[in-house]
Amino acid sequence: MSEEVRIGKRFSIVIPKRVRKLLELREGQAAMVSADDGRILVEPLPDDPYAVLEDALGDFSYSEERYEKTAEEWLRRVARSRHRSVVRS
Repeated sequence: MSEEVRIGKRFSIVIPKRVRKLLELREGQAAMVSADDGRILVEPLPDDPYAVLEDALGDFSYSEERYEKTAEEWLRRVARSRHRSVVRS
């Protein structure tokens, strides 16, 4: 869908109502503006980019119970290696 608009004072552009409704834009919503091959692109940004990532990648939430053993092993290795380097100094 394309509609003609005019560039106003301070180079502002009003997004036509049909486009706003189609894209479900809201006042105050963040957008990315870029120039590409002589065109101006305006891409609405999601309110919560982390929710978009979770939808795309699945649940990446942290669970202490789930990672506790791995964290303890990592700490032992790191503490051991740092202790050795301090003792040698």
